[in-house]
Amino acid sequence: MNIIINGANGKMGRVLCSLVENSSEHKVAALVDATLETDAGKGVFKSIFEIQEKADVIIDFSFHTAVPLLCSYSMKTKTPLVVATTGHTQRERSLICSCARHIPVFYSANMSLGVALTVCIAKMTAKAFPESEIEIVEIHHNKKSDFPSGTALMLAEAIKAVRPQLIIRTGRIPGKERDKNELFIHSLRLGDSAGSHKIIFALPSQTVTIKHEAHDRTLFAEGALRAADFIVQKENGLYSAQDILE
Repeated sequence: MNIIINGANGKMGRVLCSLVENSSEHKVAALVDATLETDAGKGVFKSIFEIQEKADVIIDFSFHTAVPLLCSYSMKTKTPLVVATTGHTQRERSLICSCARHIPVFYSANMSLGVALTVCIAKMTAKAFPESEIEIVEIHHNKKSDFPSGTALMLAEAIKAVRPQLIIRTGRIPGKERDKNELFIHSLRLGDSAGSHKIIFALPSQTVTIKHEAHDRTLFAEGALRAADFIVQKENGLYSAQDILE
């Protein structure tokens, strides 16, 4: 499978490049990054629209603002798209949904199948303990600018789907007592953490804690490759890690 890697010179892009180069099933069709100078002979491009060769799929590990350009290119060339960035605005999310009407698009706040399983377990726990108080604590590296993380928001929204009365809040409100229908997300930015998410369900008689911790960023690149393998076989539509599990 021939892959266009967008954001190839970033931290995750370089990890993905290494995985693809050592894979017998995947091949780099083109490397795209705004920080690079175009060298078509080496398959390196500053802009995705400079690419002339057809690829099987695009994996984007750049920045959420790249969505408009990526969606335009993907629809024009009919190339399936894996969006592996986070922090999207409402307009960008709408563009992704619109794009998915024309091509297969894989979009998830986290590429890890372990996180997808964590989402399923969190929903089951929220349903099993409807009176529980819920808090989410997420930790990421100190260079991550967006908070809460896309994964923390994904977990919170999944829980809210089975507990619709919940109000999602970021951090505690000074001077206000906690309401059991408030779901708080606490964001820590420390060191070089690849990502840790803990969901706490507290009741008077017991506490249930669910935790997923990424030990290495390679797992996100592995997940993106698996997502690429998944969507190239699919019809037009919007897919996520939950679809792979099902």
